[in-house]
Amino acid sequence: MSLYGLARPFLFSLDAENAHQLSLRAAGLAALFSPPPARAPVRAMGIEFPNPIGLAAGLDKNAEHVDAMGALGFGFIEVGTVTPRAQPGNPRPRLFRIESRQAIINRFGFNNVGVDEFIANVRRSRWNGVLGINIGKNADTPPERAIDDYELGLKAVYAHAAYVTINISSPNTKGLRTLQEADRLNALLKRVTALREPLADRYGRRVPLVVKVAPDLDAGEIQSIADAVRRHGIEGLIATNTSVSRDGVEGLAHANEAGGLSGAPIKERATHVLRELVFALKGEVTVIGAGGVMSGADAAEKFAAGASLVQLYTGLIYRGPELVAECVSAFRAK
Repeated sequence: MSLYGLARPFLFSLDAENAHQLSLRAAGLAALFSPPPARAPVRAMGIEFPNPIGLAAGLDKNAEHVDAMGALGFGFIEVGTVTPRAQPGNPRPRLFRIESRQAIINRFGFNNVGVDEFIANVRRSRWNGVLGINIGKNADTPPERAIDDYELGLKAVYAHAAYVTINISSPNTKGLRTLQEADRLNALLKRVTALREPLADRYGRRVPLVVKVAPDLDAGEIQSIADAVRRHGIEGLIATNTSVSRDGVEGLAHANEAGGLSGAPIKERATHVLRELVFALKGEVTVIGAGGVMSGADAAEKFAAGASLVQLYTGLIYRGPELVAECVSAFRAK
C-alpha cells in the first residue's frame, strides 16, 4: 500500500477542510517519496509540457505549496483561484465528502490571500515547471464591474504565469456563471485580450489565456462559448469546473449541501462538454479535460474525447499521488 493509502483513513476521519490543509502541509514529505515527473512530452498552447497530467486549480489556492505539488510528478500545476483583494470565502463548513461515490461538494467561494500576497508566494517558490494561474472576481465586486477584477488579476499575474486561466464557472460566487453568457463573455474576452497586447510587449512574451467553463451547459451555450473563444483568439478551454447537478449522489449524506459537485459522478457530464467543445472548435483551441478523473482509464477517456491535457483534483484526494503516474502511463498507452 502507498504512503498516502496508509494515511488516508486518518485524513478522512478529520473534518474535510482540516484534512485538506493537513494534506497540503504534508505534501512536501510525500514529494520525497514520489518519482520524478514522468516524461511524456506534449506541446500545447505554444508550451512544452513534460507530460500532459496537471493539478487543477483549487487545491493550492494561495500558491503556498508550489514546490511540493510540483514534485508529485505533474507535468504542470495550476494555482488559485486568486482575486484582486483577499477574501475569506463562504462560512465553514464548506467542504463535504461523499465517500461512497468518490465525490466532493465544496462551496469555498474563492477564499484566498489576495493577489499581492499570492504573487509573493509564487516568487518564493523554486519550482521551474509549467505554472498556470487561475484568476477570478471578488465576491463583493458588482456584476457591472466584474471585468475590472479580471483585468487587475491579469496585470498582476502575467509576468509569473506560463498561462492564465479566467475562471467564470465556479458556482460559489454569486452571478459568476452569468459571465458564460454570450454577450458578457464576448465583452470580457474583448477586454482581457486587448490588455494582453501591451502586457506581451512589456514582458516580451505572449502568455496564453484559458477559459474554465461549467459542466452544466446545453448545446447552444457550448456553441456560443466555442464561437467566443475562437473570435477573440483564446488559446485554451478547461472542461470542466464543478457541477450544480446532484445526479449520482441523490439521497446521500451531504448531497443537498450547496456548492459544486466534483469527482466520479460528474465524469460523464464533464466529458460530454469536453467532446462537444472539441468538435465545435475543430482543433483551433486547446481543450483541457477535468472532472471525474479517478483512474488512468478515466484520463484515457478524456484524451480519447479530444483533450490535449488533463487535470486532477478530487481524484488526487481519493487516490493520492500515485494517480499522477497512472494517468501518465494511460496517456503513453493510448
